[in-house]
Amino acid sequence: MNSKRRIAVLSLLLGTLLFSFVLSTQAFASPVADKKARLREVQARLQSVYHEADLAVEKYNQATSQLTTVQQQVTQNEHLLKVAEYNLAVANRQLQSRAQDIYKTRDVGIVDVLFSSNSFDDLITQMNMMERLGNSDVDTVRSITAYQRDIKNRRVKLEADKQAAARLVTERAAQKGEVLAVQGRLERMTAGIKNDIQQLEAQQAAAARAAAQAAAQASGGGTSTGGGGGGGSVPDPGGSGNSAVVAIAQRYLGVPYVYGGASPSGFDCSGLAMYCYAQVGVSLSHGATDQQHASTPVPISALQPGDLVFFGNASYSYHVGIYVGGGSMINAPHTGAVVSYGSIGGAWIGGRF
Repeated sequence: MNSKRRIAVLSLLLGTLLFSFVLSTQAFASPVADKKARLREVQARLQSVYHEADLAVEKYNQATSQLTTVQQQVTQNEHLLKVAEYNLAVANRQLQSRAQDIYKTRDVGIVDVLFSSNSFDDLITQMNMMERLGNSDVDTVRSITAYQRDIKNRRVKLEADKQAAARLVTERAAQKGEVLAVQGRLERMTAGIKNDIQQLEAQQAAAARAAAQAAAQASGGGTSTGGGGGGGSVPDPGGSGNSAVVAIAQRYLGVPYVYGGASPSGFDCSGLAMYCYAQVGVSLSHGATDQQHASTPVPISALQPGDLVFFGNASYSYHVGIYVGGGSMINAPHTGAVVSYGSIGGAWIGGRF
């Protein structure tokens, strides 16, 4: 086979591989994008539910406070009921004693009236007995009636308070159960979607690495050593890079991953690189592909601390990290994770500023 025919065959093979890679990337990108969109919807709903939960907790606290007040009222009413019952007993004893005194000191006619009455209410309707008993005795009879009425009213109030307390207990239990049930469902849904996204992104990364390696082999290039990376035949640009960026990035270890984040309250991968490099006077775009295109290419084998490490290919970088040395980088991996150390395995090229 002559050289022209060999070149034509290799070009055809390379084109086929690149076309297959594009198709596989599109196939992966759509499910990932759909999943991320769904995740944003669920997370937005979850944030709304967290707000509803805050309101429910406040209502729960108010119900608990009200329940405490009711319980105090129940205790107070029980005490007052006992006082009223005691006062009734004293009044009854006083009236019985007074009746006995009348019997001993006054004429039989009055005694006949007294003992012919069926109740104390009958006594206070008989004017001659009222005159005999005198004003103090009439007050005693009236106080008995008042005590009886007070006891009845307090018993009714006490029962109402107990029922209100029972309703409060039921209400707060129901509110708590509803909020926890909704939160639980949404949190499980969020975790499931995040897991799906991680799996799809892992498949996408694997497909991208395979396509890049195949393309490099078909074009007669080779992968460089160190970190399982690529970079093809890119020469080492020399220089020491920006090692100070590593120390800056280490300050943000543990900061949560946030879509579009570019501040210490939350980072995505390119947002972390952009924020750290800004502190050494280098202005970068918020995007891994743009950062890769703006940088000076560095083969994986020649990376220096502070260099950026890109994952993807020459036309599209889907992830970026900050190289720290020893085959490791600091990066913001994905939703649900935090800024942390990771391996540069699978990186295709580095970038230096």
